[in-house]
Amino acid sequence: MDKNTESKKHFTDSSIEIEEVYSPKNVTINVEDMLGEPGSFPFTRGVQRDMYRGRLWTMRQYAGFGTAEATNERFKFLLDAGQTGLSCAFDLPTQMGYDSDHPRAEGEVGKVGVAIDSIEDMKLLLRDLPLDQVTTSMTINATASILLLLYELVAEDNGVSSQKLKGTIQNDILKEYAARGTYIYPPRSSMRLITDTFSYCSKHVPNWNTISISGYHIREAGSSAVQEIAFTLSNAIAYVSAAIEAGLEVDQFAPRLSFFFNAHNNLFEEVAKYRAARRMWSKIMKERFNAKSDKSLKLRFHTQTGGSTLTAQQPENNIVRVAIQALGAVLGGTQSLHTNGFDEALGLPTEKAAKIALRTQQIIGYESGVVDSVDPLGGSWLIESLTDEIEKRAFEYIEKIDELGGAVAAIEQNYVQDEIEQSAYSYAKQIDSNEKIIVGVNSFVDDTNAESEVFPIDPELQKTQIARTIQLKASRDNEEVKVRLKDLKSALSGSQNILYPMKEALRAKATLGEVSDVLRSEFGEYRPTR
Repeated sequence: MDKNTESKKHFTDSSIEIEEVYSPKNVTINVEDMLGEPGSFPFTRGVQRDMYRGRLWTMRQYAGFGTAEATNERFKFLLDAGQTGLSCAFDLPTQMGYDSDHPRAEGEVGKVGVAIDSIEDMKLLLRDLPLDQVTTSMTINATASILLLLYELVAEDNGVSSQKLKGTIQNDILKEYAARGTYIYPPRSSMRLITDTFSYCSKHVPNWNTISISGYHIREAGSSAVQEIAFTLSNAIAYVSAAIEAGLEVDQFAPRLSFFFNAHNNLFEEVAKYRAARRMWSKIMKERFNAKSDKSLKLRFHTQTGGSTLTAQQPENNIVRVAIQALGAVLGGTQSLHTNGFDEALGLPTEKAAKIALRTQQIIGYESGVVDSVDPLGGSWLIESLTDEIEKRAFEYIEKIDELGGAVAAIEQNYVQDEIEQSAYSYAKQIDSNEKIIVGVNSFVDDTNAESEVFPIDPELQKTQIARTIQLKASRDNEEVKVRLKDLKSALSGSQNILYPMKEALRAKATLGEVSDVLRSEFGEYRPTR
């Protein structure tokens, strides 16, 4: 071919070269052996035999802002609109273990999520919701065990057995050190909280997903698709290893592990990423941890469309981006899905944007036909080639992390952080140089952007929340609270499961901040080395 007519090379977001035409020669593994059947090892084609022919994915829209009452109203709005699961965002003070009346909470109460300081707030958040019927996901990490116990206590007050509760706490602290930053305690102390939660839930909340190991925030920080699953699965290996070292049997807790991935715009790479992650996890659990139960081998995951891909310029374009990303998640076999509002680059999603986002999922599910066949892109030479290559490159990262001593050690040595930073820098350079086109940002730009409605934050909400927390602390039995917090402190210096004394402190109306302070006094606080 003449050099002047030779086509330009094309690459995925992970720098995997895309051939002009695909054929069997592009697939390097035995497709029949590595595909298998849906619902069977190695689960490349999905974790259920019939996938969406039996039941659609859970449509779980993320919500949370202001006070518990305001978020409760948004939950009911979404359920009335056809949402099939709840997903709750918490404000920064709640995530960082501070009550709303703490000086460090100033200006952040109820801003990026709902403020939950105590059992009284959790009662308002969950008021009139059918906790024995709805599944609830809570995006919370450093204080995950506290929020789970508050949820359980409210359910008990409502006459709902903890055996009937279904949902997920994110509870994935390792990615906080590498990509997000809402950590409190040092990594090794945080791992104790996580394994104690695994053990507690296996006995008392058996249908709860005790962790949602998150690649989402790793991708939001700038990683590639390959890095997203490599670093996520490395973190998962660390959690499984820690639980086994704590005395748990792998098949006792592994079936309740879940994952959380991002969906970006490169449709075929995203589909292949999910398929590769499923295959990799089944191999890891079977070969590395000797798991026997099929449930332990299945990688079940929630997906959220890519927040970092949304643009403030021409925000209506985000509706199309979200639709493409959601389609990729469905074609890749997600178990639940959140679609972002088109206005989220400007602020919290308005009701209009939240409804359009939900309708996007419903149109894919009920109108597009992509749910009629399991793994509809399976067997595509392009998809199988990408699945192979992503798996190969991701395992190379995992081997490197193993050489460094595992995920915790790799984070402590800043290896993971450095790799993400380099990927983010490369991506930014591609946009700056127009090598990568972002419509409305560096190409097809116009100056006619109309004013968009922005979700309003009522400053009175913070005052209301602070007053409620102060009132609670004044009206409860403070002597009992002191005794319960002292019991918790004693447990921290021993080896018992700390969720039991923590639950009794919360039952006595100790606040999230007070419980977190007891943990701070024993564990200390994490300070990054750079």
